Amino acid sequence: MLSYSIFENKNTSKWVTFVHGAGGSSSIWFRQIRAFKDDFNILLIDLRGHGASKTPIKNINNQKYTFEVVSNDVLEVLNHLNIKKSHFIGISLGTILIRDLAERNPERVESMVMGGAILKLNVRSKFLIKFGNVFKSVVPYIFLYKLFAFIIMPRKNHKESRSLFVKEAKKLYQKEFKRWYKLTTELTPLLKLFRMKDISIPTFYIMGEQDHLFLPSIKEVISKHLSAQLHVIKNCGHVVNVEQPVEFNHKVLSFLKKQKA
Repeated sequence: MLSYSIFENKNTSKWVTFVHGAGGSSSIWFRQIRAFKDDFNILLIDLRGHGASKTPIKNINNQKYTFEVVSNDVLEVLNHLNIKKSHFIGISLGTILIRDLAERNPERVESMVMGGAILKLNVRSKFLIKFGNVFKSVVPYIFLYKLFAFIIMPRKNHKESRSLFVKEAKKLYQKEFKRWYKLTTELTPLLKLFRMKDISIPTFYIMGEQDHLFLPSIKEVISKHLSAQLHVIKNCGHVVNVEQPVEFNHKVLSFLKKQKA
């Protein structure tokens, strides 16, 4: 089972589950815990191979990672803790996992908060993925990760986000990175489904205005999905919860409390 941390609030039965992105860990949510724990029970999860869910290299088998397998990991933790339903908050790849979980188990998802959400790959992001596929076996994965982090988060004010994710990514194994990277082969058809289908679960996209790779597609989709709304944070890049935590916390809590009411 995945490693997890909980912060219980005996005054409510409502849960919020935080799901980090590729190369990160539950530590990226440190600026959210204090803001959310007064109103919700909090569940922080480390995805397989990340954070405290790291698998000893001698125990890494050849099981193929799929989005279904990885989202089922999250569901296993909820079942273990007897959490019937939860709000979910994700960042980057975490938003894809949340949406995938919601497609398969909509009864478990009360609402979705999608920070730095990914709904479409543009020409530049497709080139990055192809570039990584060519070189992932011949160069250290951390070089590729640093390159991707810089292209996704290129500005000076994105430096803290880049540094945080690179620091966490260094804890991965090369083999683990390659297994996660193979998930990119599933992305195009999966994201197409997400764009076409309004899942009818309350969804809040919260994006940075400088998220040049992914914001345009969110703006395009938002007009077609009646259950979704969008807030764009000024002077902010991809990792909105780290770069602008005060505004992120305020807007997300406002959204969640409306669902709670």
